[in-house]
Amino acid sequence: MPATSSNNAILFINANLVDGNSAEPLKNHQLLIRHGRIDAVSATPIDAADAIVVDLAGKTLMPGLIDCHVHVVASSANLGANALLPDSLVAARASKLMNEMLMRGFTTVRDVGGADYGLKQAQEEGLINGPRLIVCGKALSQTGGHTDYRGRYDQRNVDFYAQKLGTLGRVCNGIDEVRRAVREEIKGGAEFIKVMANGGVSSPSDPIEFLSFSVSELEAIVEEASNAKTYVSAHLYTDEAIRRAVDAGVRSLEHCNLITSETAAHAAAKGAMACPTLVTFEMLKLEGAQYGLQPDSIAKIDDVRLSGLDSLKIMYEAGLPMAYGSDLLGDMHTHQSGEFEIRARVLPTQEVIRSATGIAAQLLRMEGEVGCLSVGASADLIVVDGCPLSDISLLSGQGKHLPLIIRQGEIVKNSGIIAR
Repeated sequence: MPATSSNNAILFINANLVDGNSAEPLKNHQLLIRHGRIDAVSATPIDAADAIVVDLAGKTLMPGLIDCHVHVVASSANLGANALLPDSLVAARASKLMNEMLMRGFTTVRDVGGADYGLKQAQEEGLINGPRLIVCGKALSQTGGHTDYRGRYDQRNVDFYAQKLGTLGRVCNGIDEVRRAVREEIKGGAEFIKVMANGGVSSPSDPIEFLSFSVSELEAIVEEASNAKTYVSAHLYTDEAIRRAVDAGVRSLEHCNLITSETAAHAAAKGAMACPTLVTFEMLKLEGAQYGLQPDSIAKIDDVRLSGLDSLKIMYEAGLPMAYGSDLLGDMHTHQSGEFEIRARVLPTQEVIRSATGIAAQLLRMEGEVGCLSVGASADLIVVDGCPLSDISLLSGQGKHLPLIIRQGEIVKNSGIIAR
């Protein structure tokens, strides 16, 4: 098939461009990619005699989508059981999940607990056909916190699963331990640090309202990440937990279902960003039990699910930027694109698309590299049959409306757009 290499030039003509920065597409534009990057964008003809010409009349050209909250090693909703799986099986299943994400148009994903640098390297070497992977290594949890899956009657030392690929987190307590944990994750290739700063749904002994880690521990984690020139992401639901995390210097606020207007404005003023994940709570409620979610976890879902749409409106009105996140587990990963339609119930479609393009890139500190249609950016692109600004569901359906997907200039899906 022609043009599978990132070294080939491809010129798109008659393209309607959508990147989330405008409520209307830029119509009948041309865009040239060369050597894996966007080389030119113009409303007038681009001179590129050596390029393969692709006519996109009636179709939309977009940046590749970005999901800022995934767990590629979570092949089961029973995360305690997932943590005990052989690393070889976890890696094989992660490869399948990542390929499916790419085929839905997600060319970059941020793993917020579990994936190691080895999976990132495997993708970069072409051993895994998946999105660009941004990793934090293991998320940090206190004893009895989110990702401590031992349960109330399990007295084993938590280290028994600490090095397993299938576990999402590691347990650390006290300032010295959390500092060491951050340093070890950074040494292992973590590109940011994730901390479980609130109770969670999937873990057995931490109700949603529990505050995890002391303020001094959170501040130490943030300091260590800052020393390594990176940032901290925190699992958060309650308003109290969100505010104390923001005050400790946490930059990326995951979930945020129970946030208030005052705290959302405070977070925005502090330069923080949010990453809601409403689709996971919808799917955990509907499908969690059949995929292994434990009864005590199912009982906690509505504590956060029912406030989800209100939290979107609160954060939007407060000016708190929201990146796209899904946070799905096991077979529920198939609903990854469902977050688009959920958010579109209460947010402008343009804003929903921007959450998975420009805002997501900002959260990843990759502005100008991904999530945009700018000259010099990585050629991460998707072609959409129709315009998602008028029909957001075109971004759903397991990629069936995406006839062409390009990752870093390489064609990874081609359904008749470019002649074979």
